[in-house]
Amino acid sequence: MSDNNSPTLPSIALTIAGSDSSGGAGIQADLKTFAAHGVYGASVITALTAQNTTGVSGVHQVPPEFVVAQMEAVGSDLTVGATKTGMLFDTSCIEAVGRALDAHRFGPLIVDPVMIATSGDQLLADDAIDAMKSIIITRAEIITPNLAEAARLLEQDQANDVDRMITQAQALKKLGPGAVLVKGGHGDAGDAVDVFFDGNDVAVISHPRVVSQNTHGTGCTLSAAIAANRASGMALRSSVEAAKTYVWEAIVAAKDTRLGKGHGPVDHLYKIREA
Repeated sequence: MSDNNSPTLPSIALTIAGSDSSGGAGIQADLKTFAAHGVYGASVITALTAQNTTGVSGVHQVPPEFVVAQMEAVGSDLTVGATKTGMLFDTSCIEAVGRALDAHRFGPLIVDPVMIATSGDQLLADDAIDAMKSIIITRAEIITPNLAEAARLLEQDQANDVDRMITQAQALKKLGPGAVLVKGGHGDAGDAVDVFFDGNDVAVISHPRVVSQNTHGTGCTLSAAIAANRASGMALRSSVEAAKTYVWEAIVAAKDTRLGKGHGPVDHLYKIREA
């Protein structure tokens, strides 16, 4: 006999990332995305950025031991269904996050290997790339690099067509993640094409390219949507496909808005207003 008074256990997703003071990317974008998917969001802040739609004017790193303290506080109390990482800033932060991931059950790990902001500002130290590969990517269920990040991780030229994206996705899989999504949204093709590879199947996911300057935070938003879907129990490939549709619709919803003087954010909450 079921107990009708049993408490509801919501799906929980965790974001480990930097804060964006303008609210369009990072922790703020992730929590909005979790909310739009009906998932409870927890957060671990790795860095504070002085940032707006035109660029990043400053970064203040959170001490690695306090990053761990945040993760331990969450992991000791909440049942996390999936976790995403964003800006991890440097090797000391990456090492701390790796230790804490091993100490708690945080669900499948979605890794957005944040290296460069849309504005061109560097968000990962050059000497931290090897640590990203060996500590974080090897623990990931999926990594979601854009074209520039994929090229940098592989120390290759940036892919300029789908065949090259497939080759790079296959090469990135050899670094140890369970799957790879190479994002082509910053490419020049007529459609925005992404490549998914899980070691067995290659899937090319395509949406019509939307002409808009409001694309700030798209990478954060995509990985957060995948994490939200995984926390809700959706299979990985379905989570990726649903997340891609969500981001595309968020771009469409924001394309005629004006927020700030530079690259404005996508409309994370369009689903809530349409409900």
